[in-house]
Amino acid sequence: MSDGLTPERMAGLMEPYRHHVIVCTGGFCSPDHRGRTLYALLPRLLQREGLLFGPQRVKRGETPCLGVCAGGAIVVVYPEGVWYAGVTPALLERIVVEHLRDGIAVEEAVFHRNS
Repeated sequence: MSDGLTPERMAGLMEPYRHHVIVCTGGFCSPDHRGRTLYALLPRLLQREGLLFGPQRVKRGETPCLGVCAGGAIVVVYPEGVWYAGVTPALLERIVVEHLRDGIAVEEAVFHRNS
């Protein structure tokens, strides 16, 4: 690695986190780009629930495609590997509160699990 950043030094820069949420912001699964709206809403919900900082924090990321070009917007929660379809702002709020804060998946919106 350049700049003297070894994997060991990089590991020291990474703060622990509990979950990683990926939001599809591409236009194939939701042509109206609902994913972009969800991604913009996510940090506000996480902050409200105390999940932006500290050991319970949630990392977030966006991608233009998750390979499921239907049923959007799509949101994936790791490390559980739980995939949600048809995510609306109201459902995203439930995912943040019930799954990310309380640890219980919103089962009626789950369409796939990596297990």
